[in-house]
Amino acid sequence: MQLDGIKYVYFLGIGGIGMSALARYFKVAGKEVAGYDKTATPLTDELIAEGIFVHFDDNMDLVPKSFKSTINDQRSTILIVITPAVPSNHSEYQFFKNNGFTMKKRSEVLGAITKQLYTLAVAGTHGKTTTSSMLAHILKTAGIDCTAFLGGITQNYGTNLLLPKQPQPTNHKAQTPVVVEADEYDRSFLTLHPDVAVITSVDADHLDIYGDKKHMEESYSLFAGQVKKGGKLIMKTSVVKALGSKDAISYSLDGPSDFYAKNISITGGNYVYDIVHPAGVMEKMTLGLPGRHNVENSVAATAAASQLSIAEADIRRALASFRGVKRRFDYQIKTDKLVFIDDYAHHPEELRACISSVKEMYPGKKLTGIFQPHLYTRTRDFADGFAQSLDLLDETILLDIYPARELPIEGVSSQMLLDKMKGKNKSLSHKKELVNEVCRRKPEVLLTLGAGDIDTLVEPLKLALLKQTQLQ
Repeated sequence: MQLDGIKYVYFLGIGGIGMSALARYFKVAGKEVAGYDKTATPLTDELIAEGIFVHFDDNMDLVPKSFKSTINDQRSTILIVITPAVPSNHSEYQFFKNNGFTMKKRSEVLGAITKQLYTLAVAGTHGKTTTSSMLAHILKTAGIDCTAFLGGITQNYGTNLLLPKQPQPTNHKAQTPVVVEADEYDRSFLTLHPDVAVITSVDADHLDIYGDKKHMEESYSLFAGQVKKGGKLIMKTSVVKALGSKDAISYSLDGPSDFYAKNISITGGNYVYDIVHPAGVMEKMTLGLPGRHNVENSVAATAAASQLSIAEADIRRALASFRGVKRRFDYQIKTDKLVFIDDYAHHPEELRACISSVKEMYPGKKLTGIFQPHLYTRTRDFADGFAQSLDLLDETILLDIYPARELPIEGVSSQMLLDKMKGKNKSLSHKKELVNEVCRRKPEVLLTLGAGDIDTLVEPLKLALLKQTQLQ
C-alpha cells in the first residue's frame, strides 16, 4: 500500500479508539479526513472540533463528494479505512466495495505507516494500553521525539496520538521511533514487524475469533516471530513459558526474570520499589499509579525503554510523573468520605487485578462494584471466571450485557452470571435506575467496570455522589 498518493481518507467506524488515532494522524499529515460512526461520543466530538467531518447515519448522501468519486484517477487518491465492527450489509461499506475503492483494515494501514520506522509494539490480552502509554511517556520524557498510536486517552497528553514536534527523515530511525499498541483482535497485530515487541499476557480472550486458547497462542507466536532481524522480544515470564521462546528477554512483577521488581511498598499512596535488570538495580523507583499490575507494567516499559539505552534518570522521572490512561484505574472522586474509580476491565483477570488492587489500597473499606459485561460470547466463555473475580467485591451491581457487534445468545445474560456468583450482596440494575440505586447504597469505595457504554454513566454518578456527600 502506497500512502504518498492518498489525498482523501474516509473511516467507517471513525469513533473507535484506534481508528480515531489514525484519523488524527492523517489530518495532521495534510489529508482530507472524514468518517462515519454509529453514535456520537466525546471522542467524535473532539474529532469534529479538530476539523474532521463525522456523521452518524448510514447514508451515502452524507458522505462528502470528494470521498466517493468513481472517476479512476480521483478514486486512486481515496483510501477507505474499515473496522470489523461495521457490518458487511452497511450501505456505505457496500458502495465502496462495489465501486472498487481501496479498502483497508485499520491494522493494515498502521502496518504501512510503521513499516519504515523503528517500531516498538506492545501486545497482550491485557496491560498493553497502559504499558504502551507508559513507554511512550518514557521516550517523551527522555527527549526522544516519538510517534505513538495508543489504545486509550493518556492523562498526561489528553490524546491517543502522540506526534513528533519536528518531522525528521525516516533514515534517522533511532531518533524517530513509533510506539504502537498491537491489537490481537482479528489477528490485527500480524500486520506489524516491530524492532522491539512486548507481550504482556496471553490469557484466553476473543474466542469468537480464535476458537480456543491454543489458536490464540499460535497467533501470538506468529507475532513474536515477526520481530525484525536484530530486534528484541520482551515477554512476561509466564508468556515465555506458554509460547516457548528461548531468545526472549523476560520480565515479571517479582522475579526471577531478566527484569523484575523487588522491595515493593506503598508510601503516601505511591508504590516505591526497585527494578532489577541485567546490568544492575534501579533503586527506589516511584509510581503514582495504583495497582501491583501497574508496577509490573512499568517493569515491562522499562525493559523496552532499555533497548534504546534510555538513562535511568529519565525512566525514573517518567514513571514518577506518569498519570495513567483514561478509564484505566481512573480516579473520579478521591476524598476521605468516598473514593470512586472507573476502569475499563472487561476480562476476568483484569477484574481480579483491579479489584485486588483497590482492596490493597483501601483495606477495611466497603467495596461496591458496578460491572457491565461486554459481549455475549465473552460472558459465555468466561462466566465462571467473571463470577469468581466479582465475588471479591463486597457489593456487586450487574448491568445488562453490552452486545457491541453481537446478537444475543440464548441462555447468556447478566442473570446467568449473577446466579454463578457466591456473594450474597448482589443485584441487577438497568442503566436508567443505576444512579438512584448507587446513591441509596451510600458506597465507601465505588468501582465502575466494563468496556461497553458504562463510561456514559460515570459523570452522572460522579455528580450525584458529590452532591450526596456534600449534603451529609
